[in-house]
Amino acid sequence: MKRRDSLKAIGLTALSTGLLLDACKSDVSKATEKAAAPAADTAGKQAFEIERDKKLHAETFFTPHEMATITVLVDIIIPKDEKSGSASDAKVPEFIEFIAKDIPEHQVPLRGGLRWLDVQCSNRFQHAFVDCTAQQRIEMVSEIAYPLKAKPEMKQGVNFFNRMRDLTATGFFTSKIGIADIGYVGNKPNRWEGVPEDVLKQYGMA
Repeated sequence: MKRRDSLKAIGLTALSTGLLLDACKSDVSKATEKAAAPAADTAGKQAFEIERDKKLHAETFFTPHEMATITVLVDIIIPKDEKSGSASDAKVPEFIEFIAKDIPEHQVPLRGGLRWLDVQCSNRFQHAFVDCTAQQRIEMVSEIAYPLKAKPEMKQGVNFFNRMRDLTATGFFTSKIGIADIGYVGNKPNRWEGVPEDVLKQYGMA
């Protein structure tokens, strides 16, 4: 699937106005900064923060199988395309691992959701999710990626996928790859090139 088609289908617009903006003042934002920064970067941090970061980076929460499943899932949500890399290229699985350790309330829903996904795939396809074919994976994800269309018995999977999608988008669009993907360049001191041409055209002022 094309990334922008898949993002449109899963409702990135709603996500960006909710999670991504609210994350500026949330614990998720703080965890994002910690996950994105090298462990050795201690600038502006107090001693207890440095120690806590070291402790979290040294710990492991997800099993190798769970990490493999997360990697497949995040690349379904944000696949690689002609413009930029995939979610796994942006190290989103590592971000989710850090978030699970930094914000423990994610642990049970994420681990339970991964187990639920494997059970569903085992019942349908006689394989764990990561061992299914690409078509089977998409078939399974399609049943939980659209909350308004999902069957009642898929509610647990829908809740899990919503959480996974939110974390994936947060991790990706706060990464170097994700920031480049949306074209955000931020403010540049001592440099003014005027209003962009496309904006002038939009308002009939070109």
